Amino acid sequence: MKRSVYLILVIAALLAVAGIGAAVAQSDDPSNQPVQFLVPEVLSVREHDPAAYTQGLLYYEGSLYESTGLTGESSLREVDPDTGEVLRMIDVDDQYFAEGLERVDDRLIQLTWKAETAFVYDLATFEQVDTFAYEGEGWGLCSDGRFLYMSDGTSFIDVRDPDTFELIVSMAVTVQGQIVGRFVDQNQRPLGLLNELECVGEYIYSNVWKSDMILQIDKVTGVVVGLIDASGLLTEEEQAALENPSQHVLNGIVYLPDSETFLITGKKWPKMFEVVFVPQEQ
Repeated sequence: MKRSVYLILVIAALLAVAGIGAAVAQSDDPSNQPVQFLVPEVLSVREHDPAAYTQGLLYYEGSLYESTGLTGESSLREVDPDTGEVLRMIDVDDQYFAEGLERVDDRLIQLTWKAETAFVYDLATFEQVDTFAYEGEGWGLCSDGRFLYMSDGTSFIDVRDPDTFELIVSMAVTVQGQIVGRFVDQNQRPLGLLNELECVGEYIYSNVWKSDMILQIDKVTGVVVGLIDASGLLTEEEQAALENPSQHVLNGIVYLPDSETFLITGKKWPKMFEVVFVPQEQ
């Protein structure tokens, strides 16, 4: 059974035990918001650098900006979203493992995994102009234009000041009143391993580490309102050809406002997929 299908079945079973399935949540309590099961509908397939260990993606004025990870291989890139061509790239110092990426005005902010340091770059030149310090691990980062939202591989999302990077509040992510870390896959990995983030309107979309699942999260309440099963994007042959299939997993999600679609990819995947999320057929 595919991992993400298993997750959906486990969550659905637990919701049923709780007596508050997705279709019958009637309370005004935000924790009882209905959960929608979605899948990606693929509109187009685009090239992606198979050497890019994708950690963060963002779109701005016609370009993708990509943060890639691994110690000694981390980079910051500008990428053509239509062709996947790397237009420019700088390497991150070998001692750092780069993670999530976001834009604030004319700056790019790039997290690092365990160094508790974020690098700030000039958008136009990629020159490093500042650093921010934070406690804990850095995983994903997105902005709604007012706040930054940061994941650290747990069931929580930190809300941060975009100018100072100071922590404002740490928000628990929940499914029907239960913290998402309660739910596990067949290998006992928690659904709470929140990773790459993308802010779109009232929602945060989050990859789940080592899973084909994407969570749609209400950015105010932290409540999961959508579970997106993104399994099966790569063919079995493409999956088998990955250098390390257990590590080279789905990660990277970015919204394209002009077309109102998403691009999603994975670590060292050869492709990006332009998709919309539609209800899963019963």
